[in-house]
Amino acid sequence: MAASRAPSHTDYIFAWICALPLELAVASAVLDETYPSLAATTAHNAYTLGRINGHNVVLTCLPSGIYGTTSATAVVSHLQSAFPNLRYGIMVGIGGGVPSEAADIRLGDVVVSKPTGTSGGVIQYDLGKTIKGGRFQRTGTLNQPPSVLLTAMSQLEAGQMMKKMDDISQMISKIFLQH
Repeated sequence: MAASRAPSHTDYIFAWICALPLELAVASAVLDETYPSLAATTAHNAYTLGRINGHNVVLTCLPSGIYGTTSATAVVSHLQSAFPNLRYGIMVGIGGGVPSEAADIRLGDVVVSKPTGTSGGVIQYDLGKTIKGGRFQRTGTLNQPPSVLLTAMSQLEAGQMMKKMDDISQMISKIFLQH
């Protein structure tokens, strides 16, 4: 649904970065409202602007066919320049499946990372190597997500435990039924 008045560049504090056009399409479908493009402050990225649950969100995607950390760094740098008040950026994408007996994670599952043990919660694909026996050995670490996002995750986990927060699955089902 389109909104009548678009917020300005300074009204955005959340950014959602996608690696693939398919991921951008799904992210766009989640928006409660969409806004027209803002006057260009940079010619480097293209943006989808909208609102989710009362929060202005800017969506962008890595250049088609140009993936990896260098491309992601350039996109984020231009994003921060165009939207100076951004406080949170998340990169959401289609990860490879990792089915196992302990965690049966498959393509299409929603996985949210959190710190555990010696991990900050996110393991970047190029901060590790495969060693003898096929085990993954980390060669670097990333910082953990901000506390405000981790406390929101605690709320979601508690809601799931109480079986009162089935909203996410209902929203996903609704999106698939619409398209």
